[in-house]
Amino acid sequence: MTPEAHPEEEITGKAFDRRLMNRLLAYLAPHRGWVILATIILLLTSALELVGPWLTQMAIDETIPARDDARLLFLTLAFFGALAGALLFTWFQTWIMQRVGQLVMYEMRRKIFRHQMGMSSAWFDRNPVGRMLTRLTTDVDVLNEMLTSGVVALFGDLVTLFGILGIMFWLDWRLTLATLVVMPLLVILTAWFRRGVRETYRMVRTRIARINTFLQENITGMSVVQIFGREAHRNRHFDRLNADHLDAHIRSIFYYAVFYPLVELISAIALALVLWYGGIRLLGAGTDAAPLTLGVLVAFIQYVRRFYRPIMDLSEKYNILQAAMA
Repeated sequence: MTPEAHPEEEITGKAFDRRLMNRLLAYLAPHRGWVILATIILLLTSALELVGPWLTQMAIDETIPARDDARLLFLTLAFFGALAGALLFTWFQTWIMQRVGQLVMYEMRRKIFRHQMGMSSAWFDRNPVGRMLTRLTTDVDVLNEMLTSGVVALFGDLVTLFGILGIMFWLDWRLTLATLVVMPLLVILTAWFRRGVRETYRMVRTRIARINTFLQENITGMSVVQIFGREAHRNRHFDRLNADHLDAHIRSIFYYAVFYPLVELISAIALALVLWYGGIRLLGAGTDAAPLTLGVLVAFIQYVRRFYRPIMDLSEKYNILQAAMA
């Protein structure tokens, strides 16, 4: 039986299926305590990562002009303490979610295998072994990545994004608006990226299933292939399947190769706008806006550089979600 005999393998999931997502999240329910702990740790990590620029602003605007050596030492130690705390919390949160992920994968594979063992012989005739192996290996790995690296981290990225935005508005709403001028470009770019990646993930998943099906059927039936002298024909067929799989991955790489550099470019444009407008206000020339301090401008530069990082992370989490829904 050839891969073409199984047209249902082309069926793919929606961009977002709430019912399917609820079923997947149910696997986290037995580990809700660990997941809640990981979420709390992630929130603490996000808070510590936002402290650094604020401490820098206080040091430049208040402590250094006052020549307060003791307070400067305290701010320096607090800065490094925040960095060390964020690293420690990140390690602990990663360990927790990876442990939960391994337990979830164990339970998923156990349930899938038991479900397959309870199916009728007619069902096994309709579904090649290669596709069933894909369910137990590749698909479970993708779902594990979504549950461990997607769900909690997605929440953390949103908290970081809105936290940075709130601090920026608190420091100087005019500079914040200058930063957000380029957001329409980012929205358009993200929409294009999401649409393209969704299609390529579906292609990759389908072609992996075809390769697994082909390998299973031809390796187990190798004696028949050799008896009829069909090695060359099977080789050519596998080359076509392999080339299709390669093409799907290359298409996916294209979207990544375009999206991330353009996000960096948009981030650089936003930073340049902050430097230009902030510099004018710092010099007190050509604007009626309130004066700007050097510390606020330095803090803003750091926040702008961090503002676009969670946006790229959110896009990556969306990719993980697409792979799980495919």
